[in-house]
Amino acid sequence: MLQISNLKKSFGDKIVLDALSFSIDQNDIYGLLGPNGAGKTTTINIVCNLLEADAGMVSIEGNPVSENTRNLVGFVPQEISMYLDLTCRENLVFFASIYGLQGSRKVERTNELLRMFNLGQYENTKVAHLSGGWRRRVNIAIALVHSPSLLILDEPTAGLDIEARYELWELIKGLKERGVGILLTTHQLEEAERLCTRIGILQNGRIVAEGSLDALRALVPAKQLAVIETVEEQNLCERAQSFGWKYRRHGGRLILFMPEQHFLKDVVNRFDGIPLSSISLQDVGLEHVYLEVTAKN
Repeated sequence: MLQISNLKKSFGDKIVLDALSFSIDQNDIYGLLGPNGAGKTTTINIVCNLLEADAGMVSIEGNPVSENTRNLVGFVPQEISMYLDLTCRENLVFFASIYGLQGSRKVERTNELLRMFNLGQYENTKVAHLSGGWRRRVNIAIALVHSPSLLILDEPTAGLDIEARYELWELIKGLKERGVGILLTTHQLEEAERLCTRIGILQNGRIVAEGSLDALRALVPAKQLAVIETVEEQNLCERAQSFGWKYRRHGGRLILFMPEQHFLKDVVNRFDGIPLSSISLQDVGLEHVYLEVTAKN
């Protein structure tokens, strides 16, 4: 569906995209992760034909990105982008007209989206009177009004409370089941874990790691992690190394990388004589993958 190959873009002397390559298939939710300035927004702008690349290739359904591919893409920006003084229905009708839907087809598509997003109870409510979660629903519905094959979601749950976030996650999963290919950017790693079929970690304008969550977990040299607080870190690290365990310090935390699963009691016993303020065992998650990969590049 979306194919990006050797994409390059610079602004003056600053290289923003450096031979960036990845692809998205139908029924894919591809998570593009990376710190601010990594090139996510530039990539989106090029895919949406809002910015021209210096080199490389971008195609959607086999068609090079151009004015002719704009209708193949639906884009939901991080900031709410619609008319707050119009109702849900009025927004959908207006944007349907912008995309060239007319007559009965415009009415049918509007009604279809109102049903799909459970907006019937709010169809005649002005968007300004809706909560953040419901505004997001309307915004995504608008992005789908022209039935694009690729949907781009830029930080879709930013600023939402936990309940609204969970509801939106279920909605996004439903879009995948309907055959929509989705490019998702997020700083919430739990969101990427829950939603994405594949994840690409972007750093300095290129993908430094890519794959399913299980494939990415294999990049961390551990089957289990121990997060420990102690006043004798050096002694603890030396003993951990004697077991063949690697260690990292992330966010002020000392994390031990254990090559096998252990019971908590066994880990505590291994550090007998070293005072432990706290200890917890964790599975390897996307957070640890992200930190491990970006630290190496």
